[in-house]
Amino acid sequence: MSAEKTETKARRTTFEKEAVPHMDALYRTALRMAKNESDAQDLVQEAFVKAYRNWDRFEPGSNCRAWLYKIMTNIFINDYRSKARTPVAVNVDEIDDNYLYGQLAQVSHEENPEHELFAKLVDDDVKKAIEELPDDFRVVVVLSFLEGFSYQEIADITNLQLGTVKSRLHRGRKILQKQLFDHALKNGYIRGTAR
Repeated sequence: MSAEKTETKARRTTFEKEAVPHMDALYRTALRMAKNESDAQDLVQEAFVKAYRNWDRFEPGSNCRAWLYKIMTNIFINDYRSKARTPVAVNVDEIDDNYLYGQLAQVSHEENPEHELFAKLVDDDVKKAIEELPDDFRVVVVLSFLEGFSYQEIADITNLQLGTVKSRLHRGRKILQKQLFDHALKNGYIRGTAR
């Protein structure tokens, strides 16, 4: 076997061992970003092709999952989002910061009512609410709430400043609070109160 074939086989083996196990998680996120199965599949495929082509740039021992998310998020931002509709204007200043979470805190013993809410609300209404977020907010919300990345990891993945990530998460939370209030009330997660 030639040296080139041996190197190619070793590269493929390491890629399969390090990167491929993250494919399902990337697909879940891609589905939330792209909003349909076909585009999500294309997005993941593009991300893995690009990752394989650039596998020599991956630093062994570093966070492969975060590296793959960065590739996929950049593809989404640069390609898919530019083809999408014009951005939606959202006035988040009118939404109270504690609109829903304040209500949850009254009936919850959990230290972080936001995490409790998202742990309980994993149905179609929540998926729909997340999908309806404007792209800039949806990407950071999905990476934080659903994939568990830290603020700094999200900043690295999305090539955003840390402050921008925090701001988008804050505004994304406010939008979701408004959208999910009625759902939480209907399912008994909070008591009925005047809004």
